[in-house]
Amino acid sequence: MTTSATGGAIASVDALLSDLNLSGDPLGLGGKPGDHRVVVAMSGGVDSSVTAALLHHLGYDVVGVTLQLYDHGAAIQKKGACCAGQDIYDAKRVAEECGFPHYVLDYESRFREAVIEEFADTYLAGYTPIPCVRCNQTVKFADLLETAKQLGAECMATGHYIQRVMGEQGPELRRAADQGKDQSYFLFATTEEQLDFLRFPLGHLNKDQTRQLAEAFGLIVADKPDSQDICFVPNGRYVDIVEKVRPGASRPGEIVHVDGRVLGRHEGVIRYTVGQRRGLGIAAGDPLYVVRLDAENAQVVVGPREALEVDTIRLNDVNWLGDEDLADGAPVRVKVRSTRPPVPAALSVDGDTVGVVLAEGEEGVAPGQACVFYSTDNEDRVLGGGWIAATGGKASGSGVRLIG
Repeated sequence: MTTSATGGAIASVDALLSDLNLSGDPLGLGGKPGDHRVVVAMSGGVDSSVTAALLHHLGYDVVGVTLQLYDHGAAIQKKGACCAGQDIYDAKRVAEECGFPHYVLDYESRFREAVIEEFADTYLAGYTPIPCVRCNQTVKFADLLETAKQLGAECMATGHYIQRVMGEQGPELRRAADQGKDQSYFLFATTEEQLDFLRFPLGHLNKDQTRQLAEAFGLIVADKPDSQDICFVPNGRYVDIVEKVRPGASRPGEIVHVDGRVLGRHEGVIRYTVGQRRGLGIAAGDPLYVVRLDAENAQVVVGPREALEVDTIRLNDVNWLGDEDLADGAPVRVKVRSTRPPVPAALSVDGDTVGVVLAEGEEGVAPGQACVFYSTDNEDRVLGGGWIAATGGKASGSGVRLIG
């Protein structure tokens, strides 16, 4: 709420907060809100701005923090992505108008090392990366979270659409109430320790309700559109980023059919993704799809649609949030793409090797993407997940394929 708000406007906001179940102590910290310092990660978008304005209105000791993740000269020319020049300005304006302190932290070097360079190297290795997960995993929920603690905060709040619910054994991660905005796939790597400190006040709202709050608070970002592209990839041209970060690293090679036939040549595996059909640059009678990428041998392997189907997935860097230990054969539901619904599967645990066996085959499962676990008892509960390292399918006759 701006400092010039009238009593009637405040009463109207309070009524709206009551309707949206946001009155009182939505962070669950107990006592008086004013006794609790909360750092809000502000990207400059409507969701994080509403989160900060909401908590300030409720009386929490709010400190807004925005990360500068790019060179300033380049950032001021880029719009529609978090932590760019205009977004930093918008976050600062929201803080000024609401009346709480706001800081901009230079994380450019850390972001380049942990996210941009990792993004380029992952593509060059034949994987399909998800930089938004890496950013949450390394920069926002690790580095920024530690900074929040150093600032004396009792928790850090974000505008993510996901829910934190107290269970019998502590806080649990749940999917957002609005399944169309749910971000659980991108937050699977959130650890138990991080979850203790994090809060997601908007997780039970839909986007229309969030914008309604933004208008009620009089925020300048109330009508700001959501960002669509990866923040550091202008116009979706990720190949340009890879070639800029690792010039000359991409090698041309052969396009090979799963039966061994050489069908043509390519200019680099970074230009292809598993499941791709269009733009292969080869002539064939039947539709062909990218089945796998062999970066070591600079090969793009293609085949019929049935060759895309996999039923076993091996994972790296698994994060587990379940009440019980990881157990071989335990039933779960999994998402292998952010836009797909969870499907039945079983955990495969052999020592330190963890994977899943799908009840039915899935197409277009790409190494480098995430495989996120959900409970079979409560499909909204997130049990963690891991990074897809290898896949296996009956149709290809190859068993588990090791990629990279």
